[in-house]
Amino acid sequence: MPQASIDPVVMAAATVMRLQTIVSRELAAAEAAVVTIGSLQAGTKENVIPDEAVIKLNVRSFDEGVRKRVLAAIERIVKAEAAASGAPRPPEITPLDRYPLTVNDPAASERVADAFRRHFSADRVRETGPTPASEDFGSFGAEWHAPSVFWFVGGTDPERYAKAKDAGELNEIPTNHNPRFAPVIHPTLQTGVAALIVAARAWLAV
Repeated sequence: MPQASIDPVVMAAATVMRLQTIVSRELAAAEAAVVTIGSLQAGTKENVIPDEAVIKLNVRSFDEGVRKRVLAAIERIVKAEAAASGAPRPPEITPLDRYPLTVNDPAASERVADAFRRHFSADRVRETGPTPASEDFGSFGAEWHAPSVFWFVGGTDPERYAKAKDAGELNEIPTNHNPRFAPVIHPTLQTGVAALIVAARAWLAV
């Protein structure tokens, strides 16, 4: 008797689709943000309409103002879809994790980069620019009021990377959180440990 219910599955599906319009229709092209629905859970049986649906999502941005607008849009959309479906009560919105922006200290970054260039050679050290990663590292610098530097260590097989680049297929290489992600253990592990030691010595050997 679906006519006697308020179907949270339909409500959740409509909400997920509507949330996708935040970045594409509410932000200017120069304002970067990511809204990812990583989990949608509802029901356990194919012939029973459940009494609730749980949506879990992740928001990433490079600007705190953009982030506030995105979060406000999420709340507006979730409440509006519930009202449109005739939900008997408003949705529950619970923040799970929140991390400040990870911003490398310019002076500290240059100090570490110089140490990397001396140890690894300049052609192996590159500036990545802004990266939309969800990262708790930013809490260290922000909460301790200390200069901090975040860097990446490449782990993709160089030959595979070169072939993918030549073929215009870099996006085909599995990244972390992908079940097919398989970095080359060596020299990735060795390089990672060396980077930690080199960076530490840049600060300790004054």
